[in-house]
Amino acid sequence: MFGDLPREYPQVFAFVLTPEYSMIPLVLAMEMFRIANRLADKELYKAKLHTVDGEPVAASNCISIPPDGDLKSVDEKAVVVVCGGMNIQHNTEKGLVSWLRMISRRGRTIGSFCTGSHVLAVAGLLEGYRCTIHWENIPSFVETFPEIDLSGKLFEVDRNRFTCAGGTATFDLMLTLVAKQHGESLAEDVAEQMLHMPIRHRDDDQRMSVPARIGARHPKLVKIIETMEENLEDPWTPSELAAQVGLSTRQLERLFKRYVDRTPKRFYLDLRLRRARLLLLQTNQSVINIALACGFSSPSHFSKCYRSFFGRTPYRERGTPEAAPQSLVV
Repeated sequence: MFGDLPREYPQVFAFVLTPEYSMIPLVLAMEMFRIANRLADKELYKAKLHTVDGEPVAASNCISIPPDGDLKSVDEKAVVVVCGGMNIQHNTEKGLVSWLRMISRRGRTIGSFCTGSHVLAVAGLLEGYRCTIHWENIPSFVETFPEIDLSGKLFEVDRNRFTCAGGTATFDLMLTLVAKQHGESLAEDVAEQMLHMPIRHRDDDQRMSVPARIGARHPKLVKIIETMEENLEDPWTPSELAAQVGLSTRQLERLFKRYVDRTPKRFYLDLRLRRARLLLLQTNQSVINIALACGFSSPSHFSKCYRSFFGRTPYRERGTPEAAPQSLVV
């Protein structure tokens, strides 16, 4: 777990900042180091910030922190963490990818926060490793890297690779590191200082449960919505959904009307359109392929539904010219 981490202290972590990186994971990790050092009364951890060229990059909240140096200045014994965030497909710099490939050949322990997993995947550093990424980026990651073992959990540690979904999950990952290196007692003391109890396990889900999201705990409704979310490319019919939980289609309609104030078809369509938007913004797939991946049989129908829901066409969402209508039916 966490590979062969250095035994001498302070242990250096080199955080590589990509443009529009999420600042929350970085700050949480650095605060955890500060508190762990204070409670241990010794410098166990030390953080260094780096960018590709040594120049500041703005985080997704538009704040810039002066880095300690460029990639060439990264300590040879440092654990490297790629910090990702918004628009990672466009913010994956070639220089960073090449550098990561180089240091990986030396057996370095390399990890990522939030969408930094995308950068590691582009560099080929996740082949044969189990990993995770922020839930909002899971659909595009799966479409772009179908061969990579993605779990979608809070964090993953696989030999000398670790990935984290970002946000507050970063704190759970780093507390797991503290517990492994310096004992559970210190990790618990750090968590208590941060009012973060209990410490979450890697197997905990990133997102709220379906009941929490819809504000209802009806078991049949929950089961149907879970089935919908698992089958966006090949949508089930209302009768198939109803039969799965022993309801008639009329009972299914009443169930959705009562708890979510929408018809099953409308609810299902909304799920598919939200998935389509993520793919439009996070991948380079064609609009036609995205339509297919979200259960639409023609681009014209997809475009009409999308415009009705989001107020703009899929092409305008991307800022590209409208394509001539064509059938997806072979």
